[in-house]
Amino acid sequence: MPDVMSESSRLIGVGVGPGDPELVTVKGVNALRAAEVVVVPVMDTGERGRAEATVLHYVPQEKVVRVVFALNERSDRARREAAWDAAGERVAGLLRQHGTVAFATIGDPNVYSTFTYLAQTVAELVPGTVVDTVPGITAMQDLAARSGAVLTEGTEPLTLVPVTAGSAVLKDALAGPGTVVAYKFGRQAAEVAEALRETGRIGDAVWGSALGLAEESIRPAAELGGEPLPYLSTLIAPARREGGRGGKL
Repeated sequence: MPDVMSESSRLIGVGVGPGDPELVTVKGVNALRAAEVVVVPVMDTGERGRAEATVLHYVPQEKVVRVVFALNERSDRARREAAWDAAGERVAGLLRQHGTVAFATIGDPNVYSTFTYLAQTVAELVPGTVVDTVPGITAMQDLAARSGAVLTEGTEPLTLVPVTAGSAVLKDALAGPGTVVAYKFGRQAAEVAEALRETGRIGDAVWGSALGLAEESIRPAAELGGEPLPYLSTLIAPARREGGRGGKL
């Protein structure tokens, strides 16, 4: 039954960056600390994720509520949506008990985030809930900083592709102008490397995983072989740049 007494309920999606706790913004830390509870998504296998690990640098464990999402479910849509519904019900219950609930998500809450689905579900279950977001540092920004890859110059476009959409989508992007960033390509690393070679974009490309963490790996894309990489791997294929400084202005 939807809650009609929810005018003061507030759900805040807080981007906590790609893993390095120092990359959470001051506004993000303040939002996490001001919320009455902080929800973190966990896989149905139960292990601690990056969002939870980052949050625990700033708020005590007793304030954190772990909510299961089928984050590792890629093929069974019914099971995935059932998990979203259950998570939405759980967060709706928390909103009925507490005025403000924060949801911590890696990266940015408006970029390929589970928060989008959660907010839609909660808005239906608890009418009148105010939904806000606090932006977070994205993996592509962190990889650019750590590798020295420049994302854009002058009039260059930037294309962001989730490789879960298929390697053909990535290949189309690589055939176009500007810089291409690929997310979630670890399981299709061999196909990504092939697409880079076919389009002549492998020379300057770089990939990274576990950015800012002890197991961080940043390597030239030319070293990509056939072995699968961590699922949350990020690739940057910089634009072809000619003409020296300011050539794209």
